[in-house]
Amino acid sequence: MKALFLDRDGIVNVDHGYVSTIDKFEFMDGVISLMRLFSQAGYKLMIVTNQSGIGRGYYSQKDFDTLSFWMVDELKEREIDIEAIYYCPHTPNQNCNCRKPSIGMIEQALQQYPISLEKSWMIGDKNSDIELAHNAGIDNSIFIGSSKHSTASFSFKSVLECHRYFQENQDRI
Repeated sequence: MKALFLDRDGIVNVDHGYVSTIDKFEFMDGVISLMRLFSQAGYKLMIVTNQSGIGRGYYSQKDFDTLSFWMVDELKEREIDIEAIYYCPHTPNQNCNCRKPSIGMIEQALQQYPISLEKSWMIGDKNSDIELAHNAGIDNSIFIGSSKHSTASFSFKSVLECHRYFQENQDRI
């Protein structure tokens, strides 16, 4: 099985800083079409997200769960199935093994699904996302941001630009 691992804030939704409520959640331009493209190519979609806002007390576990259930339902209405959401609730100084770029969330996914990391992809907007891909043995990574990432397989300025590229180059998926 092959998976598309997506960071949440900055990839799935606009990163307004510690997004924890439905009224602050806004899908990124192009992300739904991008997810659909990978899904149609046989990828299972999985979210991997650092959520230190929980550990910092900015929002509760219940807030995160409520928003996650809503997001999954909204995507399902658009015929996008999210297979799983993995998250790290810890702050950076807690030194856990689930906070990106550590591979704990990928290890969780591997315990639940027979994923081929060599055939899978990671999309993120932070160095820790691309480092996670490298650390976990995910061969294909996409960096979204204003600069080019030196170790990512691909770099795009926006999720929309990424979608357009893969729409025109579906053989690269």
